[in-house]
Amino acid sequence: MKQFLLIAFCATSLTAVAPAPIEAAQIKRACLASDRTAATRDRCSCIQRVANQALTRSDQKTVAKWFSNPHQAQELKMSKTARDDALWDRYRNFGQMAQAICS
Repeated sequence: MKQFLLIAFCATSLTAVAPAPIEAAQIKRACLASDRTAATRDRCSCIQRVANQALTRSDQKTVAKWFSNPHQAQELKMSKTARDDALWDRYRNFGQMAQAICS
């Protein structure tokens, strides 16, 4: 039930937002450029829409780099700064939302 409510809430909030400008689609571009077989245009577009809701543009710029270098994500996760911890929390939230909505 909790996941259903999360999906319903996120889907509702995504439809109320205008699409991001092309230059802001950093996550989508990184997703499409990745070698993952599940990285379809539709799925990457969905992930970008979730990123627009869950992450700042600065966060998106950082997270987009992780598609080609996942080790950077691990380094941030292991960091002990409050700023990095806050980004990691936003990233985890983004990941959960993207998985629930875009799978």
